[in-house]
Amino acid sequence: MRLLIPSHPSLTMATGTPSGFSSPASFRDGFDRNSPPAPEIGGGDKVFVAVGKSVEKAVSLFHWTFRRFRDREICILHVHQPSPLIPTLLGKLPATQANPDVVSAYRREERDEMEKLLLEYMNRCFRSKVKAYVVTTENGQVRKGIMDLVNKYRVQKLVMGAAPENWMKVKKNSSKSRYAAKNAPPFCQIWLVNKGQLLFTREPAIDYDLPSSIHQDFSALRSQSLHHPTIEREVQQVYHHSSSSTSFVPGITSMTRSLQSNTSSESGYSSDHDLKVEEESLCKQLEEVNLEVEATKNEAFQELLKRKRLESHALEANNKVKAYESTHAQEVELRKASEEKLNAARQENEQLMEQKESTLKELHKLMTNIAILENQVHEANRRREESCEELKLIEASVATLKIEKLTVQRQRFEAENWLDRWKVRGQVGSVSCTTLRLTEFSLVDLETATCGFSESFKIGYESYGCSLYKGEMLNRTVMIKKLHTNNLQAQQEFQEEVQLVGKLQHRHILSLIGVCHEAQALVYEYTPMTLESHFSHKLNSISTSWKTQTRIISEIANALLFLHGTRPEKLLHGNLSPENIVLDSELCSKLCNFRVSKLVNEETFRCRSFRQYSKPSSNGAFLFTDPDFLQTGDLTAKSDVYSFGMIILWLITGSRSAGLANEVRKAVSGCDLVSILDVSAGEWPGFVSKWLADLGLRCCELNSKDRPVISMVMVKELEQLSVLEDRRVPSSFLCPILKEIMHDPQLAADGFTYEGEALRGWLKNGRETSPMTNLQLDHLDLTPNHNIRAAIQDWLCNP
Repeated sequence: MRLLIPSHPSLTMATGTPSGFSSPASFRDGFDRNSPPAPEIGGGDKVFVAVGKSVEKAVSLFHWTFRRFRDREICILHVHQPSPLIPTLLGKLPATQANPDVVSAYRREERDEMEKLLLEYMNRCFRSKVKAYVVTTENGQVRKGIMDLVNKYRVQKLVMGAAPENWMKVKKNSSKSRYAAKNAPPFCQIWLVNKGQLLFTREPAIDYDLPSSIHQDFSALRSQSLHHPTIEREVQQVYHHSSSSTSFVPGITSMTRSLQSNTSSESGYSSDHDLKVEEESLCKQLEEVNLEVEATKNEAFQELLKRKRLESHALEANNKVKAYESTHAQEVELRKASEEKLNAARQENEQLMEQKESTLKELHKLMTNIAILENQVHEANRRREESCEELKLIEASVATLKIEKLTVQRQRFEAENWLDRWKVRGQVGSVSCTTLRLTEFSLVDLETATCGFSESFKIGYESYGCSLYKGEMLNRTVMIKKLHTNNLQAQQEFQEEVQLVGKLQHRHILSLIGVCHEAQALVYEYTPMTLESHFSHKLNSISTSWKTQTRIISEIANALLFLHGTRPEKLLHGNLSPENIVLDSELCSKLCNFRVSKLVNEETFRCRSFRQYSKPSSNGAFLFTDPDFLQTGDLTAKSDVYSFGMIILWLITGSRSAGLANEVRKAVSGCDLVSILDVSAGEWPGFVSKWLADLGLRCCELNSKDRPVISMVMVKELEQLSVLEDRRVPSSFLCPILKEIMHDPQLAADGFTYEGEALRGWLKNGRETSPMTNLQLDHLDLTPNHNIRAAIQDWLCNP
């Protein structure tokens, strides 16, 4: 802990500075650590200003203090906090881990910086003409160092910097202002200032001012020290004593007594006149000596600074030399290690060269053996090529024979089919059921078409043990249904299917091309999809508009008309559902998967029970099965009609709910059919949707006697529904309200014919006027116009 005070006032006057103020470089002991410090007591009029390393904040505190305490002595209080980290060549290290010489040099640099900072503060006070002192100490915590100085010097007035706002509410324990306000002794009054504004004043608890006699003795001591060098030395000793003791008052009292005794003793040896002369001469001498001392001290201080800089440079050079020596030693070690690795690599290379030579010798032997083996392989390849050429000639001959055989079979098949079609041409009711002659295929033909019935060619399964394969035969793609040979029932059904399906030749029934008795397999024409997969699972890439769906309905009706009109036996499908209707690449529909064995013709169906076969199929196939057939087991043509009606309702609505017929019937009766139509098919024409819905509901009547018969008129009407937009419709067939073809023409009292549903909706809203003339109707009764209805049906059947 050090106290730095200004020089004597008489000396400052001699140097040209104002009286009562010290020059910034005229400390009594400067920053000399060997000279004894001379603190003054912290009481009285002295004001202590606690400053840190920020010159800007310190200047703000000085200005406030100069304004607040005019003509007061200022004591600059500074706590030096040594840095815990020391910069070295390896980076910043803790002081305990760094080199002691480096730590000592860095500490000297810190103290030099502190002294420069304090000198700057003294210069500020000097320029403001304020008498100032400097008190410094060294402490790891600044706030504790400040409190130590306050307690040691019994500081009664302390000015500190603080946070700008709510400094008492800051919860950081490291806040120096908050710590000082709470832990300062009660006799200390504290002012907290920020940017020239007073934030807080901490008043003292008790008045601790010193007695006036102590101040008088101290003033006499200082005034007499101006006239005698011996007194000045004693004052210095008193200052030195006060800096190392905890109380300043006893030293001042004893020094006052010694001054009085010395003065009284000297008055006995000389007269007053001699004393004045001697005093003047001593003062002049003292002034000259002080000037010389001050000049010498300034020169010594400059030399000290220069010596410190040189020491710092020398220390840095020494550190660099040590670093270079360390780097050189590392390079030497690395070089030794590299040489060792190089020697090891050379030895390993020599070993590898020896191994290479031995390997080359073995390789030469192997190459000789390989040359011999290559000659043998070349001879074997030549013989194999000769054998392959012979084999190709044989295979070409076999293939030619097969092609000729298949060509003959196809020609015979086409000739027989043409003959059969020529026989069955004409009226549908006179279609013959004579079994056509089918093409006979061998097992080799089927294996060739399916790569030995490979799993990659398999496309599905049948319910009674059949596997379906896709193959290429007769220059076309075919579907091969292969039965399992260990299934006796399947073998019986195979024979029945050949007899039944072999009779059917129709463009909307899947054609049976040929049969292979050796493999128990049937060869059908190939179709890529079913009606179920196309419409339900949206696998189609072609747009399925309402026209397409209407055309498919007409094609199914055409196929049923062909089956039900065969002679001499009426054939039934018995298993009609979207899964058993296939579509070719042009979305042309064909019926397949007839109920063979159990369902042969209408007479045999009635004598066989269905209950033993009534297992539910996938995708809700019972939705399309006749309820009478499920209960009685009797299958008739009306059973196919029921299935056909459910397919119509499924296509126009896209729904497969259990009560589909009831939903459509309720929508039709409520004139809200549009709400349940399949919107993915586009905008359905009113006449087409009503006509199809009415046909589907009539076909789905629970009482089979109420179901219609598939007739030629029905088929022609269905065929014309899909092309209505392409034909010019007579104006008399159009409803004046809906502008569509009338399905239920009704004659009103105004003489005009309207669609029954549209006219009822007009009258239902409370209107009693004509939709055409807007005149009052004589009555609201409606009369069916059978003539218009018959004309519309005739127009549909005869395009």
